[in-house]
Amino acid sequence: MFLAFAKDIRVVLIKLADRLHNMRTIQFVRPEKQKRIAQETLEIYAPIAYRLGMGSIKGELEDLAFPLVYPNEYAWVKKEVDKRVPEGEHYLRKEVKQVLEQAFASEHIEPITIDYRKKHLYSLWKKLLRYDMDMERITDLLAMRIVVKNIEDCYQTLGILHQLWKPLPGRIKDYIALPKQNGYRSIHTTVFCVRNKIIEFQIRTQEMHDEAERGVAAHWAYAEEEKPKQGGEVAQHMKWVQKLADWQKEIGTSESSEEFLESLKIDFFKDRVFVLTPKGEVIDLPMDATPVDFAYAVHTDIGNHMTGAKVNGKLVPFDFALSSGETVEILTQKNRKPNPEWLTFVKSSIAKNRIRSTLRKESSESLLGMAHISQTAPRLSYQFTLTVRDRVGLLKDVSAVFSAFRINIQHVAVNSVKNKPFPEIVISAQLRDTKQAESITTRLKNVRDVEEVSYKNT
Repeated sequence: MFLAFAKDIRVVLIKLADRLHNMRTIQFVRPEKQKRIAQETLEIYAPIAYRLGMGSIKGELEDLAFPLVYPNEYAWVKKEVDKRVPEGEHYLRKEVKQVLEQAFASEHIEPITIDYRKKHLYSLWKKLLRYDMDMERITDLLAMRIVVKNIEDCYQTLGILHQLWKPLPGRIKDYIALPKQNGYRSIHTTVFCVRNKIIEFQIRTQEMHDEAERGVAAHWAYAEEEKPKQGGEVAQHMKWVQKLADWQKEIGTSESSEEFLESLKIDFFKDRVFVLTPKGEVIDLPMDATPVDFAYAVHTDIGNHMTGAKVNGKLVPFDFALSSGETVEILTQKNRKPNPEWLTFVKSSIAKNRIRSTLRKESSESLLGMAHISQTAPRLSYQFTLTVRDRVGLLKDVSAVFSAFRINIQHVAVNSVKNKPFPEIVISAQLRDTKQAESITTRLKNVRDVEEVSYKNT
């Protein structure tokens, strides 16, 4: 499918339209099939729509699949949203919009529309998972959206907003100057608005709004109207598809179809971060990617000869988690080689495969055995005891540490301990040696709300 729509954009438009129709009519499908179709929609089709900039389809696909895959979570989120939205809508319509209209009139700006958007429920739930399910920390449940005539008006509107209300530091995002990899363009700013309420504003032109809603389909429509030369904007937006096709040729033969699908979800469909090279080129990486992932995404040789990394001009560890908007510089030396330990923390399958490939060429079979983090020959049983502050998502974060080492957890127990304020998590697993146990312990100590970690050979 990917190879097909890399050649003709209409293939993916038809596939997404077909899947959207399937989800809208899923009540007519046998109940035992509904969850499988919905899960596939969340994991594959909605991310494809996002990567193509098709925000409207992506949001609807997710919200149709959400109650089928996570019914309890959906019910809770919907209840919380239904409590808050009516009051928020009244506030934006009756108070904020009136102030904006007066300010625009005095500055001789004629916006095309001043409206608001409600955050999609599935997108909200994913954000709540990062914020300990605390609705009070969500500032963009409703966001004002201002559509203006041209780019100059976008920046003038931003200035007007900041004259009216103080912006929150670090919450101004200029996706016009630096568009997302899927082509999304807009200016976002979050301010202390009327009555000091925190509100997010999104500012864009009509063309940017159409692209944000329909993505590559809007580009394709413009291309049909204007009949541009071969290449154009649509080809630019499809670069990641060609990159995926090249990547499939590189690693597809060495993995089963199931392994390839899991790699695909991480490398192309997981939540993304967008970081910059020193020359301003945007590099698209999975969430929590490291400088090593960045180096291999730029070029295999840069990753192979990496000696250090700077983020925003400061030296950082190799396992540093990158955030969107940061500038990354990789330091290299000709005689350096990849370190097998990198396999324990890199996030992208591209980086893992290129590290392993280089180690196979450069090292003996024994060194390869050390580098290849797997469960093919577990020898020793270990038990880890963690004293923790309980929170939503903690077990998931702890499990991710073992997953990074390619180790299956054999048993988990959560115990309340007398005379101790915090519970204990006891985890059993089979490891290669004590050195590996120490590495895991170090990483567990860095998990938020883990207070103490100890291990023993059982």
